[in-house]
Amino acid sequence: MGKHALSWGERVRADLDQLRTQDLGRVGVLLGGRSAEREISLLSGGGVLQALIEKGVDAHAFDPGLRSPTEIAQEQFDRVFISLHGRFGEDGTIQGLLELLNIPYTGSGVLASALSIDKIATKQIWLSNGLSTPEFEELTAHSDWSAVVAHLGLPLIVKPAHEGSSLGLTKVKTVEALPEAYQKAAALDTKVIAETCIIGDELTCPLVGQGNTAEALPVIRIIPPEANYDFHNKYFSNDTQYLCPTGLDESVNEAVQALALAAYQALGCRTWGRADVMLDQSTGKPYLLEMNTSPGMTSHSLVPMAAKAAGVSYADLVLWLLSQTLGKQE
Repeated sequence: MGKHALSWGERVRADLDQLRTQDLGRVGVLLGGRSAEREISLLSGGGVLQALIEKGVDAHAFDPGLRSPTEIAQEQFDRVFISLHGRFGEDGTIQGLLELLNIPYTGSGVLASALSIDKIATKQIWLSNGLSTPEFEELTAHSDWSAVVAHLGLPLIVKPAHEGSSLGLTKVKTVEALPEAYQKAAALDTKVIAETCIIGDELTCPLVGQGNTAEALPVIRIIPPEANYDFHNKYFSNDTQYLCPTGLDESVNEAVQALALAAYQALGCRTWGRADVMLDQSTGKPYLLEMNTSPGMTSHSLVPMAAKAAGVSYADLVLWLLSQTLGKQE
């Protein structure tokens, strides 16, 4: 999906044919970090580092969970591939540091990163742009649980506002279960969100590029065991099915791509991202769940899967994403 004579895969190959890896200089791969997603970040960053080295890039790991992020300046990196997930990596903080150090980096800038990790702020921006997302409200320890259910219905989803990977998420089926679900999420975050649970197909759509030239990659349909796409089933289970192509009508895929692209552009994202979407089984309408601005790059990750469907290998995807830092950071 895009407004180009060549497909994204063809343009990636053309870009890489012209790329001289020595022009990338000394490259830092930021991985690990201090968030609850550290384990996944180590897997993502490990894969990225290996791919870059295999491509002949002078790449080096840097773990801001083990070293002070201020030590990045001592490494004299010419550019950085961010493989951090969650807080202190995907939330604009490390991006701000790299801006101050004048080091180009992969992914979205400070503002788009900070907005995208906050599920409440993200939804408010999407709603202001007329984009569909489930009804929601912020929870506190003093929330009227019955009023929440009256507003959002049952089942509903309770989760931390600033965590990813389904950490701290609970599918609530009764009003009596709400307080415990709130406490579980609040243990990970100072802000907790509840939203209407959309029943239907779980989809994800990677995005690449920036502004009006951004485009959506192939949609992936996710079929987890017992409809439970939790942390384990996301990253470690071989029982979760991923369908790309989705097997859905092409008009549905196109509608999801259009919605994901609009969501990406509304937040001001750049280079790459991934929108998670639910397709309502009763109406066929897609609803935006969240935007990931530093998607996973593990063996179970979804952006590499969509890239492969578009004709781009994992290693070529990694190198192309890094090559985007050769352009002007805006």
